[in-house]
Amino acid sequence: MDGTIIVADDDRTIRTVLSQALTRAGCKVRSTGAVSTLWRWIEEGEGDVVVTDVMMPDGDTLDILPAIRKKRPELPVIVMSAQNTVMTAIRATEAGAYDYLPKPFDLKDFLATVNKALSHRPAPARETAEKDEDLPLIGRSPAMQEVYRIMARLMHADLGVMVTGESGTGKELVARALHDFGHRKAGPFVAINLASIPAENVETELFGLEANPQAGIAQPRKGRFEQADKGTLFLDEVADMPLTAQTRLLRVLQEGEFTRVGGFETRRADVRIIAATNQDLRSLINEGRFREDLFYRLNVVPVRLPSLRERLEDIGDLARHFLRQAEAEGLPGKAISNEAIEVLKQQPWSGNVRELENLMRRLAVLCAEDVISDRIVTQEIQMRPSSAIEPAEPRGERLSKSVETHLRRYFDLHGDSLPPPGLYNRILQEVELPLIALSLAATRGNQLKTAELLGINRNTLRKKIKELDIQVTRGKKLM
Repeated sequence: MDGTIIVADDDRTIRTVLSQALTRAGCKVRSTGAVSTLWRWIEEGEGDVVVTDVMMPDGDTLDILPAIRKKRPELPVIVMSAQNTVMTAIRATEAGAYDYLPKPFDLKDFLATVNKALSHRPAPARETAEKDEDLPLIGRSPAMQEVYRIMARLMHADLGVMVTGESGTGKELVARALHDFGHRKAGPFVAINLASIPAENVETELFGLEANPQAGIAQPRKGRFEQADKGTLFLDEVADMPLTAQTRLLRVLQEGEFTRVGGFETRRADVRIIAATNQDLRSLINEGRFREDLFYRLNVVPVRLPSLRERLEDIGDLARHFLRQAEAEGLPGKAISNEAIEVLKQQPWSGNVRELENLMRRLAVLCAEDVISDRIVTQEIQMRPSSAIEPAEPRGERLSKSVETHLRRYFDLHGDSLPPPGLYNRILQEVELPLIALSLAATRGNQLKTAELLGINRNTLRKKIKELDIQVTRGKKLM
C-alpha cells in the first residue's frame, strides 16, 4: 500500500491503532480528533484516502461529506461508526461515502478496504439523505451490519433482490426500506403473499383480469403489476408460486410486457421486483417445483436476514422499541429491566422478531407494574401453552443429544449385531410424525400456517400428512 491516509476519530486509542496498522502497511498517516482540522487538510489537498468517524466533538462528519465530494470528488472517504443502525449506513452511502465500516471491525478488513480505496475512484456523489429517527430496522449486531451495508448499496439500483430468512425475521421490512429510501419512494409499494392465495388465482392477482360480460365479469381488474407501476412489487413467499404463474412471471421479467388474464392487449409496467422466501429455492429447483431461470432473474442480489438467535445482542433494543411502539398505539407505557433482557436472551425464539414483538405487546397489556422484571418475563414464558419460547438449554445440543441418547440405546440393544436395515428412514419418520402432528396442533389444523411454520411447501405438507396417516381437525387442538 502506498499513499497518505487521513484518520479522523475523537478516540485517541483508535487513532493510534489505525495509524500503526496503516504505517506498517506502508502508508503515511495524518490523524486528528476534530472535524475542523479534517476539513482544513482536505482544503489544502492533503491525503489520498480519508478514514473518519461519524460523531466528532465539533460536528457530524456526514454533514460535511457532500462538501468534501464537491471540493475533491476523487477523494475516497471511508466512514466508520459505533452508531450501527441502518440509517447510519444509508446516510453514509447517500452522502457519497466510499464505504461504511461499523465498529468494531477487523483490522485486516479495514486495511483491505483502504487498499481498495487507494486504487479505485469513488462513485459520483449523491445528496445527503434526511435524518430519520423512525428506523425501519432495529439492531446493531454484526449480523445486521452486513444487512445494512448491502441495503445501502441497493437503495438506488433497480436490481432484483431476493430476501431470505426464517419466518418472523422481518423480510417485508427490508423490502419496504429499500423502497422508502430509494429513488422509487414516490411510487407505490405493493405487497402480495403468494402462500395465502389459491394457486388458481395467482395469475389473476399478479396480472389482472379482463372484463368478460359473458362470463359474468362486468369490470376489468388491475393486477399487482399495474398497481405497482413506477414503484416496487414485493413477492412474499415466492416459493409457493405455482409453475404456470412462474412461467408467466419469467416472461414478464424478460420482456417487460404482460396481458391480463382473459385479455389480449399488451401492457407494460415499470416495476422493481423484490422477492422473499423462508424456503430453500435450490432444493425446490432440484425437485422441479421452482424454475431455475426464474430464480436467477429474481436472485440478482441475495439478502439473508439472520434469525434472532444469531443476533441476541439486539434483543434489548428490539424489546424496548416494541414497548415504545405499543405505548404510541395506546397500550400502557412500560419499561423493561436489564435482568429481564438477559432472560429473553436465553430463549430459542423460533418465531424470531415477530415472536418477540408479540410477547412485548402482551406484557405491555398484562403486566401491572411499570417495569417488566425478569420474574414477570419468566412467569409469562412458563404460562404460555404450547410455548415456542422455552427455557433454553445449550444451543445446538438439545435435540441432537436426545437423538444421540436414543440411538445409543437402540444400538446397545443389538449388541455386536447390526440393527435391521432401513434405520435411516425409520428414524426420520419417528421425528417427522410428532413434528408435523404437534405443528398442526399448534396452528389448530391450519395447513397453510403449519407449512409456513415448518418452512415447507403446502403440497409437501399434504403429502406427509397422508404418508404418516395424521388425522387433521380444523379449529381445535389436536393433542
